[in-house]
Amino acid sequence: MSVTNVSQVSVDNFRSKMVSSSEMIDNAARPETASFEQTILKAFDAMNAKQQKTDELAQQMIIDPESVDPHDVTIAMAEANLSLKIAQSTIDRVIKSWNDVTTSR
Repeated sequence: MSVTNVSQVSVDNFRSKMVSSSEMIDNAARPETASFEQTILKAFDAMNAKQQKTDELAQQMIIDPESVDPHDVTIAMAEANLSLKIAQSTIDRVIKSWNDVTTSR
């Protein structure tokens, strides 16, 4: 009995192509010509940067409390929280709008 060698099958995944990078964001020469995808990715990158800045400040405050002003940590946490709430609200509204468009006949 002979065994045939079967090659591996690869399937393109839509989500694997949704990668945020500065190259994709900077593809547009002018901000007004940026695609919707580029605009959303840029906003998520900014939100992520605020979250990371907050984490870094909190870690620095734990390691060396004298090097960080507590007000800076509080302000960074408030900015990160606000940007996250705005993103959540925007996503909810986009989904609601999409559902309204697809259900209206």
